[in-house]
Amino acid sequence: MRRRRRRGTAPEERPLVQVGRYQVQALIDAYFGLDGGAMFGIVPRPLWEREQPPDARNRIRLACRCLLLRGDGRTVLIDTGIGDKWGAKERDIYAIEPQGGGLPAALAARSVAAADVTDVIQTHLHFDHAGGLTRREGSDGPATPTYPRATLHVQRRNWAWAHAPTPRDAGSYRADDFASYGERAERLQLVEGAATILPGIEAWPTDGHTPGQQAVRVRGADGQPDLIYCGDLFPTHSHLRVPWNMGYDLQPLTILEEKRALLAEASDAGHHLVLEHDPEIARVRVRFAGGKTEILERGELS
Repeated sequence: MRRRRRRGTAPEERPLVQVGRYQVQALIDAYFGLDGGAMFGIVPRPLWEREQPPDARNRIRLACRCLLLRGDGRTVLIDTGIGDKWGAKERDIYAIEPQGGGLPAALAARSVAAADVTDVIQTHLHFDHAGGLTRREGSDGPATPTYPRATLHVQRRNWAWAHAPTPRDAGSYRADDFASYGERAERLQLVEGAATILPGIEAWPTDGHTPGQQAVRVRGADGQPDLIYCGDLFPTHSHLRVPWNMGYDLQPLTILEEKRALLAEASDAGHHLVLEHDPEIARVRVRFAGGKTEILERGELS
């Protein structure tokens, strides 16, 4: 991974990160809060609160960190954040803090219009990852695609699960976020297992959190390490510990094995892992040995 400065940018601006075919930037749609106990499952509070201090309502602060990829004639988003289709009560419950107009405004600040986006890759369709897929005009208007010309890439299993979740996880899926894509078959690409989504971009299922979640790999060039967007496999740096998992994970034993496998690969190859929900750290490189994870490098993607 190397940095590349755009022509005409001021010297004080951070140069873009180049990963293989793509220039990569991390964009924050919003910050929000979820119950710390739910985010760490069986891990005792005296342990997790040292790293993720909760507020008076036991919520820890989380980011909605999306990726913008530009290259090879494509403008690609990986996940779309929590979006803006929220009432006052919900904003209070989830402590939603939109950042300067959310993801569309962050794109506009980088000269990317919504209509410029060619592809949206969703790790899964939970509301804090896919809420920004659609927008609503007015309080009672229909939810329509935020990126009208983009093809949506999502695992077929997660698409099916989102339409018929269990009572345990039904609150995590909101039909307004994705239902309109079912009427736009030409803009919906259902991914079957491990697959190449676009040149230099691959995905594979990680089912421990929810069926059909997918991790997304941006291939490095010339022997450079890859960049891997982990979704809710590693939501924060605290979750890089193999046994530190969320109460939201539907298959806790499965996610243990998925984490071990990716940590071992990233450790051996030096890959960069993107942490979608960590409020402070965008990416890490790790050493994984003896079942323990050590962070070797942490940094930004901007």
